[in-house]
Amino acid sequence: MQRLEKYNFKNKALTLVSFLFVLFFSSCEDTVTLDLETGETKIVVDAEIIWQKGTTGNEQTIKISKTAPYYNNTTPKVSGAQVRIENKNGDIFTFNETGPGLYVCTNFVPVINMDYTLYVTAEGQSFTAVEKLTSVTPIDKVEQNIVPDFGGEDIIELTFYYKDPADEVNYYLTDYKSGFLLFPEYELTNDELFNGNQISTRFSDEDKMKPGSIVEITHRGVSKNFYNYMNLLLEVYGGSPFSIPPGNIRGNIVNTSDSNNFAFGYFRLCEADKVSYVVK
Repeated sequence: MQRLEKYNFKNKALTLVSFLFVLFFSSCEDTVTLDLETGETKIVVDAEIIWQKGTTGNEQTIKISKTAPYYNNTTPKVSGAQVRIENKNGDIFTFNETGPGLYVCTNFVPVINMDYTLYVTAEGQSFTAVEKLTSVTPIDKVEQNIVPDFGGEDIIELTFYYKDPADEVNYYLTDYKSGFLLFPEYELTNDELFNGNQISTRFSDEDKMKPGSIVEITHRGVSKNFYNYMNLLLEVYGGSPFSIPPGNIRGNIVNTSDSNNFAFGYFRLCEADKVSYVVK
């Protein structure tokens, strides 16, 4: 069986416990606000360079923000940063700010297996990270079936297939987006047991995926280090809706001005294949 890790924000046991909790305290009208300790504010660099198959990949976006207290409704954006990426050939791609905390490059040149270095200067601090652009095998097809859920009721299940390249180790990150999902759902896959063979990956939603629903599937090739990083991150966030940003899970972004004042986030470069599927 394919080695597959799926992280779904829906959890039946957690839902049941939450429901009982609400029933027990339904007569209480006071709003309780926990006095949570506020940690040190950190820069957050959301730097995913994603090259969709069939496109030039020339337009890329990097977002820079700061951590905020748990009860804040907004995320502080970081303006005025200097952002660029340089490949191993010395070509420089500059990202210009087009909105608060939003930095865009329109002439990026993606090359599979090329090493790229990210440079960010923000609020008097300098950050850098190095990563390689990882390829992905295309999605061959998407199938739809009716299968029983754990309770025996029929639900719609989507399965997409792709051929894993032989004689190399590959890691994949897939996300599913749809109007019936509050957050994207993620799957991490590797080819440890299926190297060189066809891999199938399944997605279902017991309650909300109906005929006419549109599901967007984005299938990425990722590095081993980013795979391990996402594995840790999704274990923290996937288990409880009350999770807070984990202060001990650090990415590959290094502060060259002050090594102790690290930034959150991970600089990654991924080739991706995307499919928009209409449920029948």
